[in-house]
Amino acid sequence: MADVKEAINRLMNVNLHVNQRSVRVTETDVRSESEHFRVTIGATVPTGFEQTAADEVKEKLGSSCKISKDRGKIYFDIAVESLAQVHCLRSVDNLFVVVQEFKDYQFKNTKEEVLKDFEDLAGKLPWSDPLKVWELNTNFKKKKTKRKKINQNSSKRKMIDNGQGDKLDENNVKKEFADDLIGSHILDYYENPAIKEEILTLVGEDLASCKDEADESSKEDTELRVLKFRVTCSRAGEKHCFTSNEAARDFGGAVQDYFKWKADMTNFDVEVLLNIHDNEVIVGIALTEESLHRRNITHFGPTTLRSTLAYGMLRLCAPQPTDIIVDPMCGTGAIPIEGATEWYNCYHIAGDNNPLAVKRAANNISSLLTKNQIKEGKQSWGLPIDAVQWDICNLPLRTGSVDIIVTDMPFGKRMGSKKRNWNLYPACLQEMSRVCRPGTGRAVLLTQDKKCFTKALSGMGQVWRKVHTVWVNIGGLHAAVYLLKRTPQAFIHPLENERATS
Repeated sequence: MADVKEAINRLMNVNLHVNQRSVRVTETDVRSESEHFRVTIGATVPTGFEQTAADEVKEKLGSSCKISKDRGKIYFDIAVESLAQVHCLRSVDNLFVVVQEFKDYQFKNTKEEVLKDFEDLAGKLPWSDPLKVWELNTNFKKKKTKRKKINQNSSKRKMIDNGQGDKLDENNVKKEFADDLIGSHILDYYENPAIKEEILTLVGEDLASCKDEADESSKEDTELRVLKFRVTCSRAGEKHCFTSNEAARDFGGAVQDYFKWKADMTNFDVEVLLNIHDNEVIVGIALTEESLHRRNITHFGPTTLRSTLAYGMLRLCAPQPTDIIVDPMCGTGAIPIEGATEWYNCYHIAGDNNPLAVKRAANNISSLLTKNQIKEGKQSWGLPIDAVQWDICNLPLRTGSVDIIVTDMPFGKRMGSKKRNWNLYPACLQEMSRVCRPGTGRAVLLTQDKKCFTKALSGMGQVWRKVHTVWVNIGGLHAAVYLLKRTPQAFIHPLENERATS
């Protein structure tokens, strides 16, 4: 943190713009405006894990959440200065800023009247603040893409520190340092919520209208450029006399007339959301172009688990420092990689019997390490994670040595078969009970083959106790996440048990 303060002080001593005109945005000005500038953020989350996401928001942002009647959505209020921290949430898939919410929207009786109301609605909505948030969010994403360039330029600064900087013009060096510092610290804020106080002045770049003369021409070009947009309508309920496409078409046409934007279904700048659930209507503006659940995985397999769902499963078992967490059927490694990223004070083991899956997991771990090195601009210390090939029914782990087991079991559809699961599930539960610590160990297991799992678990009552079940939707499949607690009963191998009874 001292390095950040020193950098901010140095930043204030150099000219921030090409035209040598110094402009300082004071922290007081930014804070006074941001304190009164609060917005409602909507987030889509894995169905069944709405409460888990709400708990994370409360823990990390201090905001209370409203869980929507429409499954898989939560809403919470934030100050605009916390916008970057919202992107650091691990349990959310997509984010949007709410323009307006109608809790009991009165639909007319005919389709024509309803669609005409949607057209009239576009001109009555409070678009101003949500569009400011969209613009600020867009600037954050632009700054984030500059990280590679920033880290490349850092090597030039090292040359100056080593006494080799006399070949470079001093004024250009200061200019480069200041520009890179602005971008890098906004990126640090975007990636690391801990750096909060120091970055307030930089966030004010948009809020305090700090514009230099050298950027006037580019600003004019931006204003002349017509934004492209699309409207996406999601609708749930049986009493509507219109389709989602009809609502999006007519509401989108009115938005186009109001803003004079250009409609583009694929290459758009702004995505306007129209969410309808029974009599609840919410209009929003998307803040994410693609789901945040893709954050860790670069090498995908046939059944890659979403990182947001992996986070929800891990959070269910409440990892504690020094816990050993194992995914014995890791696939591409989504669960242990998410665990190593969020619970770095635990040790994570990713294993699978398929050598191709282990290779994918190792490649994803390597990609994440490279990403961390680029972000930090230096050699990474690594992650507390290993990838191993093994047999799930004969794990090379000591009895009672594992604190937590979290895994996505074969559904018997794209991987394995329903018939094989009748033998695989009992064998897996038995081996998991061996390696899991009696009394304190727990397991979180995801499966769509609920009948087979329930049958297998019924024969393991002496070693496993079911604590909780979360019903989730996985690609249209109705699946379940089971939280199991390891009983204090010591593991007895079936062969030894047979000898004892004979």
